[in-house]
Amino acid sequence: MAALAAVAMLSVQGCDAAGAPAQAETSAHSVTIAQAQGVYQAYLASSDAAAQQGNATAGLADVADAAWEIAHGQYAALAASKIPVPRYQYGTPRFFVPAQNGGYPRWFVVSVPRRQVGAGAAVTTLMAFSQTKPADNWTLDGTTALEPGQQLPAIAVDAVGYATALSTRDANPLLPPDVVGATQAAVVDDGPSSPAASLIASGPDTTGLYRAQSAVAASQSAGGLQYTWLMAGASFPVFALKLTDGGALVLYGMFLNTTNAHPGLAAGAPIPVPPNFSPLLAAPTEVGYHEVYAYWTYQYAAIDPPGSASNGSVRVIAATGGPSYGHAY
Repeated sequence: MAALAAVAMLSVQGCDAAGAPAQAETSAHSVTIAQAQGVYQAYLASSDAAAQQGNATAGLADVADAAWEIAHGQYAALAASKIPVPRYQYGTPRFFVPAQNGGYPRWFVVSVPRRQVGAGAAVTTLMAFSQTKPADNWTLDGTTALEPGQQLPAIAVDAVGYATALSTRDANPLLPPDVVGATQAAVVDDGPSSPAASLIASGPDTTGLYRAQSAVAASQSAGGLQYTWLMAGASFPVFALKLTDGGALVLYGMFLNTTNAHPGLAAGAPIPVPPNFSPLLAAPTEVGYHEVYAYWTYQYAAIDPPGSASNGSVRVIAATGGPSYGHAY
């Protein structure tokens, strides 16, 4: 019990005061760094309490967009299979608050070392928070962890520590931020032969994901099934921060939709439902005599280099995902 209490305290505290240098806060900022720190700490406390109690209503109230899809899958697994919702310990955070002077949505990004309780070492994690309109609560919109060997790029900040938000249609980076996800998806779906491959660096979340899905398709084909996959865009918000070299750090969410079916959708032997998708079925009695759908939601972060860079390519540096939809018939 003492150990659990210590874990809970670490999760709620999240950081120490030394982790946040004093800033010159002014009314010119629609969100101050101090306000962002308060939003972040409140989220850590409420989300950890909800996870500890298995309270889906409270847990889902603090998240939106890609973060909601993943959290919903976690709470569904708790309800159906008694799989606990993950709890986390947090290190010292860094806050990247855009120097916005008004308007909505308001948002900011936190970079923080985070480890799942009882599982492995801490990993630098990016957390995007937003408030859509004045009457809305702040929510966590997406969380993504740096891939092994990757580092956070140098984000441009002004003299008092505020970052610069970029329009999702900004033409200065190699790709406008709002097409980074679609370009990545083309490589995941079509592989190195895709024309988009010249704009997206190879890696585990691009060509690596294509190879992994191709291997699954080949394995299922050997068993007489037809397996397909499609990385698809989502209506999740895109967050872009200016880098010191003129490029952008882009955070965005995507869906990875897979199907496994008997040829022609004819009835046949039951197709196994992946174990982590069973809790997401609309009814536990669903059986894949024809087809099984398994959809993931992913949150990514990518470095979008300046358009002036020679032979530049977008590099996906962070990815976190989880099951979000399952269906068998």
